[in-house]
Amino acid sequence: MSLKLTTAEFKEKVFDYEKNTEWAYAGDLPAIVDFYADWCGPCKMVSPILDQLSKEYEGKIHVYKVNTDEEQELASVFGIQSIPTILFIPKEGQPQAAMGALPKATLERAIQEVLGVTKEA
Repeated sequence: MSLKLTTAEFKEKVFDYEKNTEWAYAGDLPAIVDFYADWCGPCKMVSPILDQLSKEYEGKIHVYKVNTDEEQELASVFGIQSIPTILFIPKEGQPQAAMGALPKATLERAIQEVLGVTKEA
């Protein structure tokens, strides 16, 4: 299952934007961060797909969720203006964002191309 993050947890597990000016991912596995809100229809379409992917890629990637209504500071730091915004964070290199309710095939392609992770061992 995807793990819901507060701003404090985000700083610990993903990136502490108060300490670091340069991007430095803190996690041990590549990650997907879903910026969403409970009232957002497209977010509700993406959520079960991300839960499914978190199971299919268990042990290979982290899937996190950030509620933009509850974590407004975090959403503004990342310039989140439309939701869902999905952030793909490779272990090395810069994160890439995608907006909108993406189909599973598109999300899987990003996991492979941006995160460099495949389902095979």
